[in-house]
Amino acid sequence: MSTARDDILSRIRGALEDIPSAERSEHVAIPRRYNEQESIPHPELVDRFIARVREYKAQVRRVTQDSLAASIASACTARSVRRLLVPADLPPGWAPVAIELVVDRALTYEQLEACDGILTACTLGIAQTGTIVLDSGSGQGRRAATLLPDYHLCVIYDDQIVGLVPEAVARLNDVAHRPDRPITWISGPSATSDIELNRVEGVHGPRTLEVLVVETVRTATSTDG
Repeated sequence: MSTARDDILSRIRGALEDIPSAERSEHVAIPRRYNEQESIPHPELVDRFIARVREYKAQVRRVTQDSLAASIASACTARSVRRLLVPADLPPGWAPVAIELVVDRALTYEQLEACDGILTACTLGIAQTGTIVLDSGSGQGRRAATLLPDYHLCVIYDDQIVGLVPEAVARLNDVAHRPDRPITWISGPSATSDIELNRVEGVHGPRTLEVLVVETVRTATSTDG
């Protein structure tokens, strides 16, 4: 009696019948005609990124560099954060006052989970999917630290936002070959769906994601006609 497995394997063998035994996958070029870079103006990319992040039920605010420290403090106050986990290389001026900072210097998983939230930077954002990417770089902390606390406050500068997933992958190519730099892709707060498609939050990471998009000052360039 045929099983689903036997049926699938039989179809695969049938599809491979006319392929020479010496041929390998690298011998055949695969056309990749998908778009690798978005052509719309960058401000529109930023707007799209913010809209997509909000679709994931994450909180997003636009802030300026001058208001960043105050925005971080107000976000923590609104969440009643008393013990804030931060990476050892947190950028200067980010640390909110009147909140206990817990610097991650090889803390145990229990110590990480006991914190009310974590504050990090990121490496880039993807407008197409509303995804934030961390590559364990400067100001981002280690992977475990961003998965165990219940609240993640992430800062991204608008010039870190790219349009499409292939563009993000290309930028991450060098880091992807480093075993000491795990890459984390975050598309909204932790959530999944059961077999009946009921959304369940808080399964494998922070249940609350808040994103501060910092406006960067762009210098206009001109050319002589």
